[in-house]
Amino acid sequence: MPRAGLTPGAIVDLALGVLDDDGLTGLTLTAVAKRAGVAVPALYKHIRNLDELVSLLRVRIIDDLTERLGADCVGRSGPDALRALAVTFRAYAMDNPHRYALTVQAAPPNTREAEAAVRTLTVFLAVLRGFGLEGSAAIHAARALRSACHGFASIQVAGGFGLAEDVDESYDLLVRMVIEGLPLARELAG
Repeated sequence: MPRAGLTPGAIVDLALGVLDDDGLTGLTLTAVAKRAGVAVPALYKHIRNLDELVSLLRVRIIDDLTERLGADCVGRSGPDALRALAVTFRAYAMDNPHRYALTVQAAPPNTREAEAAVRTLTVFLAVLRGFGLEGSAAIHAARALRSACHGFASIQVAGGFGLAEDVDESYDLLVRMVIEGLPLARELAG
C-alpha cells in the first residue's frame, strides 16, 4: 500500500530540496527517502529508479524555467524581449545552479523531457521572430543565444569573474553583442 501523500509529484518536490541543498552528487534515492520519512522501497511504488526521478526532475525544472522565460517576455518584442529572456535565463541559473545544471544536456528523443525542451525552444523562437528570424536561421540564432547566456552564467556560478568591473555591465555588453550579431543569422538562411 503506497504511503498516504507520497506521489511522483511529492517525490519530485522532495528531490528538488535534496538537489538544491546537496547538488546532483547528493541526489540519491536514500536522501529522498530520508526527507520523505520512508524507506527507499516505498519510493519504488511511485518511481522506477533514480534515472526516472532525474527525468521527472528535468521536466519540472525545464518547465519552470520556460514559464519564467515566457512570463518575462510576454508583451515585449525585439531587443526588449531578447534582453528580458537573457536576464531571466541568467537569473535562473544564478538562483538555482543545481537545478539549472539539469537543463543543459539535450533531452532523449520522444520523451517528456524532449517535449519540455521544445516548449523552451518555442519561447526562444518567438523572441527571435521579432528579429525576422525563422526556420534554420532561427535555430542557429537560438543556439548562439543559449550558448552565450549559458556560458556567462556558468562562469559566474563557478566564481570565474574575479576582476573589479561590474559583472552586470559585462552581461549587458554580451546581450548587446548578441542583438547586434543577429543579422548574421539571416545570412545563414540566405
